[in-house]
Amino acid sequence: MPNIKIFSGSSHPDLGQKISDRLGLELGKVVTKKFSNQETCVEIGESVRGEDVYIVQSGCGEINDNLMELLIMINACKIASASRVTAVIPCFPYARQDKKDKGFFDIPVDNLYAEPAVLKWIKENINEWKNCTIVSPDAGGAKRVTSIADRLNVDFALIHKERKKANEVDRMVLVGDVKDRVAILVDDMADTCGTICHAADKLVSAGATKVYAILTHGIFSGPAITRINNACFEAVVVTNTIPQEDKMKHCSKIQVIDISMILAEAIRRTHNGESVSYLFSHVPL
Repeated sequence: MPNIKIFSGSSHPDLGQKISDRLGLELGKVVTKKFSNQETCVEIGESVRGEDVYIVQSGCGEINDNLMELLIMINACKIASASRVTAVIPCFPYARQDKKDKGFFDIPVDNLYAEPAVLKWIKENINEWKNCTIVSPDAGGAKRVTSIADRLNVDFALIHKERKKANEVDRMVLVGDVKDRVAILVDDMADTCGTICHAADKLVSAGATKVYAILTHGIFSGPAITRINNACFEAVVVTNTIPQEDKMKHCSKIQVIDISMILAEAIRRTHNGESVSYLFSHVPL
């Protein structure tokens, strides 16, 4: 593709490489380092004049450093006369804070969804998927699970939880039937995994034959890996918006859905001025 450059920040170079490989492009040369006072320095190692630039940087690891690095990279490309700069942010940072604290964009934004890739994974990896129940671990995810359940033509359930404070679960009530069925927990992210592990116990005690968890973003901080290892999951499936190699070494239950082709196709469509909404219901080949 002419007039396009793809750069990767240091948060997830493996995903950046996969995206550029899928597009048949070389990943752009960039050097990031820190001054002795810990300020981030970014040097773009090639000309971007007149180019359509895409910068892949995920909100994981050292989040504040990575966010600052992204902003500096965008600025560096703008100063170097790039015709357009697009940030590709697989896991959007600071999206967990209260909704009213989120700003609104005054630039075009396309929100991409993992749902088509999740549906594909379920059909290809869970033999009994026609006899499953899609479960939301909280009421907030009801819309997400009903959409997946509708497209698989199966039932859904949700777990109503009463919370005293963030990251602490109090009491859980299952609304729906999972007896003698495979239960598939679906959520947007899991951090310390207290909620989904509690939910898994609840589903087994309610008669579920197997329990899977499918999560868009596997943050897995603190005691998460220990909790997953001790929980009754067949598998905990996450996308690779966040690097998972280290976590997988310590937990055999973690499986990864590669979403590089969704991001690569979104870049290709944006570059060519095509609609991105096709990706809301299809997984590109």
